[in-house]
Formats: sequence, C-alpha cells, structure tokens
Amino acid sequence: MGDKITLKLDERTAHGKKVRALRREGLVPGIVYGPATEPISVQADAVVIGKVYSSAGKHAPVHLTIGTKKKIAMIKDVELNPVKNSISHISFHAVKASDPVEAEVPIRLIGEGESEAEKAGFIILQNLESLEVKALPMDLPDALELDITGLKEAGEKLTVADVKIPENVELVEHTTGHEEEGEEHSVTELQVVSVWEPSALAAQNEAAGGDAEDESEVEAENGADTDQDSQAEETKPGGKDQDEPKQSNVDANK
Repeated sequence: MGDKITLKLDERTAHGKKVRALRREGLVPGIVYGPATEPISVQADAVVIGKVYSSAGKHAPVHLTIGTKKKIAMIKDVELNPVKNSISHISFHAVKASDPVEAEVPIRLIGEGESEAEKAGFIILQNLESLEVKALPMDLPDALELDITGLKEAGEKLTVADVKIPENVELVEHTTGHEEEGEEHSVTELQVVSVWEPSALAAQNEAAGGDAEDESEVEAENGADTDQDSQAEETKPGGKDQDEPKQSNVDANK
C-alpha cells in the first residue's frame, strides 16, 4: 500500500433536479453505502474528487470523513460526463478493515527498456492490464509487479504465474475462457506479456484490423451527437443528469 488516501465529504441535502445546481458550483454528488450502513448522500469539490479517483481507482481504500463519521470505503462506481470529461456522480462502498474485499488491481511492468529483447529491437506487448485479487482493505496493493528484464527473444511470454503476488493477497480464480470439455485452466495460465518482432506485430495488427472503417468517420456519417447536442440532452427532464442510484441498486450491492 502507498500513502493513506483520505477524503472529507459533506452530507448532501440537494436531490433530483437540484443536483444540477451543485455541479454548476463545482461539486460532485455521491453516495456512501454498505453492509449495516444506511446510505448517505454526500458531496465534495470536483477537483478533490478527481484527484482521489486518480489515486485510488477502484482498487485502493479511501478513508472517508463525513461530519463526525469515519468510514473506510472503496470507489464502486463513477459516472462521467462525456461532454466535459468530468465526474458527475460517485458511489462509495463502505467496508470493514477486518473483512477481505475483492478488487481489480493494475499490473505494473518492471524493467521496461532494460530487457535484452527490447535492446535487440523487439516489442514487448502487454496483453493483460489488471488482475482481480482478494485481501483485507489495508493489504490491497497499489499495483501487481511483473519483472520483464529477463525477456530475450521473439515468441517468449510471461503469464500470471510470473506476477509477484504480495503476502496476504490472493488471486481470484476465474475461468480463462479457453476451457475444453473436461479440462480446467487456472487464471495463472493467462498470458500477461509477449515478445514480438516489429514486422510480425504489424502484420498481426493489420490482419486483425481488416477493412474496418474508422469509427469516428462512421459516427460522423450517421449523424453522431455533437457536444452541443449532448449538452442539450442533459437539460431535458429525465435526461442524463441524475441523482444517486435508485434504492434498488443500492440494496443489490449490500
């Protein structure tokens, strides 16, 4: 774990259409919920929320202060404004320090640019960006490390089994999606990085791309929404602007 991530939240009284005024004031509405915790409507400065999300993602615990209440929580969901590229709503799931949680933790490559493979002009391609792990909230790592300095030749690969898993952290097993009838595979067999010759990788990318049209051109041809159209949509009753998730959604996460 890195430095402790803290966040001060204010309880929120604005709901429904009044939430739009909060956003215009530079505030982000949110909710805190969890086992044995009554949902609490909250708000905080948009810049502060953005920095906390950038640091914590959905894999690091955040120490919340809400008035006189102290809670440890994980960021469960973030809604983004596609026009402004800003956070429009955030949901926190309160957890107990003594109860293990599952989280997606990014994989960090160690020794980029130092391997014989890279020095020889080969390309190291990262195929898997994160892994789901289980640990106590305070034991969750900022990232899982994979040393690639030993890679030398095209065709070599490293799997999840080569990733350094910290003490008190365990991988969450899932099917790999490549099971054959009567045969099971562990998540540790998943490929994380592979070494490619530049020409071979270019050919692979070209084959995978085929004759697909550029998505932006396709959208433009079909009358994709402009920023102005999207902003207009947000001002419509029942449009994109909304308050915290409905109670049914909150209950489902308890």
